[in-house]
Amino acid sequence: MFLSIRDMELRKLRFDEALAPGRIEFYESHLIQVSDLEVKGTAELISGTEEIHVRGHLKVLMEGECDRCLEATPIAVDRDFDLIYAPDEESALGEEIEIREADADIGFYSGPGLELSDVLLEQVLLALPMQRVCSESCKGICPACGHNRNLVDCGCHRVAADHGSPVLDNRWSVLKDL
Repeated sequence: MFLSIRDMELRKLRFDEALAPGRIEFYESHLIQVSDLEVKGTAELISGTEEIHVRGHLKVLMEGECDRCLEATPIAVDRDFDLIYAPDEESALGEEIEIREADADIGFYSGPGLELSDVLLEQVLLALPMQRVCSESCKGICPACGHNRNLVDCGCHRVAADHGSPVLDNRWSVLKDL
C-alpha cells in the first residue's frame, strides 16, 4: 500500500492488511516470513508540514537460524510502532547533509509519499533480537567435530577431559615448529 501525500492532505489514511509471505523481501538470507504479516494503523500529515505520522500495530511469525546450533527457530514479532517521516532534504548538488540531533528519531522519504511495506520491513528487522537462540539451554555446535550437541552427544568434550588438555586442530600443528 502506498501512503500518498495527496491522499493524506484530504484525510487520515487507515490501513488493515495481512501481507502473505513473500510480499515483503527480507534481505537477510537466513530469515523467512512464516505467517501473514498482520498490520493495522493510520497515516496522516502533521498539520502545517509535509511530515507523515504513521502509527499502528504489526504481528508476524518469522523463522531464522539459531546462532548457537544453526537449527530453524521461530521468532514472534508483535509490536506497536509510532513513527514520523520527513521529506528527504537533499542539497541541489546531491551532496549529503548533516542530520541535526533533533532529527535522529525521524525517518525520511522522497517523492510523493511512502510505501507501507518499507515501513513494515524496517519495523520487523528492528524487532528481532540481536542474538537468536532456539532456547536458553541450547548447547550449540561442537567446535571439534561440528555436530549439533542438542541432538548428538559426540563425546569430544570427554576426550579433552581424559587427556587433561583441549583437543587441538591438527591443521595448526605445523606452526609449532616455527
